[in-house]
Amino acid sequence: MPVIENEAALRLGVFLGVLVLMTCLEVWAPRRERLRLRRNRWTLHMALAVLGGLVGRLLAPLGAVAAATFAEQRGLGALGLVQWPAWIEGLLAVVVLDLAIYGQHVVSHRWDWLWKLHRLHHQDVDLDATSGVRFHPLEIAVSVLWKAAVVIALGASAPAVVIFEVVLNASSIFHHANFRLPSSVDGAVRLLWVTPDMHRVHHSIDAVESRRNFGFAIPLWDRFFHTYQSQPAAGHARMVLGVDEAPSVDDEVGQDRGLGA
Repeated sequence: MPVIENEAALRLGVFLGVLVLMTCLEVWAPRRERLRLRRNRWTLHMALAVLGGLVGRLLAPLGAVAAATFAEQRGLGALGLVQWPAWIEGLLAVVVLDLAIYGQHVVSHRWDWLWKLHRLHHQDVDLDATSGVRFHPLEIAVSVLWKAAVVIALGASAPAVVIFEVVLNASSIFHHANFRLPSSVDGAVRLLWVTPDMHRVHHSIDAVESRRNFGFAIPLWDRFFHTYQSQPAAGHARMVLGVDEAPSVDDEVGQDRGLGA
């Protein structure tokens, strides 16, 4: 199928397109003032993106798309128990896989060994579109294997898995972006999709707020499992991002301001 044959090009194309669009929106209508220089953070984030991509390629034989092919060849998975129309099967696969990523995210905040990996993502004291690729390579590996296990149990088709992967990557870039959505638009969009203002609460340095809004694409899971918080207590402009053990930025704020991008 074309969507499978062109998986890498499709994912890269959507990634770059969404990244450029979100970056333009951040320049045009920023939500928060930056504390650190873009070039310092972006160098790290792009390096992590490359490492994460290499991990994904190396583990591709054990990844979600390969798992979908494996399950289909052997008739494995819950979806195979009923003859679904292809579009319903694809939609169910995307929804269930998104729930699986929500669950992985929750567990990453509760199991110490996973938090040691996931903490890197939360140590970012600014958020922008590039924060959506700021993940430890070993966390990427865990995610690859977890998604593969879920795909086999579910029996999701390979095209549905590719679509989910594209949606997941695009959503991560979108909801980390530092751009302002009008409150009325944000309120409407977050009924169906996780917005930047919704996800930003999760990056609060406040321990309670950092355990809210775990969703990546579908906001339903946070509402259903009572992990939803509408807004940060301090407001978006004044809230502090990061984790308690993150390096202080007090000294960097003064030197970074007025130095350009």
